[in-house]
Amino acid sequence: MSKHRRHAPRAPYRRHAWSTTRTVFTSMIAGLVLMASLGFSTPTREELFAEYVDEASQPLVTAAVDALPIAERHDFGATPGYETFIAGGTNHDWAKLVLLMGDFPLTDSNVTVVTRWMRQENYVDAWWTRNNPLNNGWGSGGGGGTGRYATLVDAAENAAEALNTLGRYSEIVATLRASAPTAEVERAIWFSGWATGMYNNGAHWSYVDVPVIEAPPSAWGR
Repeated sequence: MSKHRRHAPRAPYRRHAWSTTRTVFTSMIAGLVLMASLGFSTPTREELFAEYVDEASQPLVTAAVDALPIAERHDFGATPGYETFIAGGTNHDWAKLVLLMGDFPLTDSNVTVVTRWMRQENYVDAWWTRNNPLNNGWGSGGGGGTGRYATLVDAAENAAEALNTLGRYSEIVATLRASAPTAEVERAIWFSGWATGMYNNGAHWSYVDVPVIEAPPSAWGR
């Protein structure tokens, strides 16, 4: 007994987009031929093509430009560098230069401590004496802090290096790094051995605001 194979049902026919377009175009041609037989003028090839494009084209919908989000641009300020403080030329600028070179935060409390410290070591009106505002012996040729630096820039670099190199200054470094209250940093300075008299255990320390005093450009090597 023979077996007949059952064929799968054929999928319903769907007109291809090109077939639809061809049908539209054919209908247009037929209509034009009829118009010519009735005495109407025959359009040119360019006119036929333009009419076909107009019939077959799809409208293009675009998003409104006003609806798109606008990127916000943030304004970032430049971080002060060495030249900024050198150009400023004051005792407060020198204090900031030491902090920057020593990788310490440039906070108001840290600047206050360093400028007070400078005043304890030199007359405030001549804080650049021997280009050694902190009377630092490190690299200045004066072990007791009486040495001289070529410029205030050299002095700032050596002060920062001394603080970060000698172990006895580790408490000063820790408190400056933490931007601790001024009293904590100053106490670390008094008992660090920076000054042999320890500023009379802080009794000789002044808390009066340090005025802003500019050094001559030659002290900066300018």
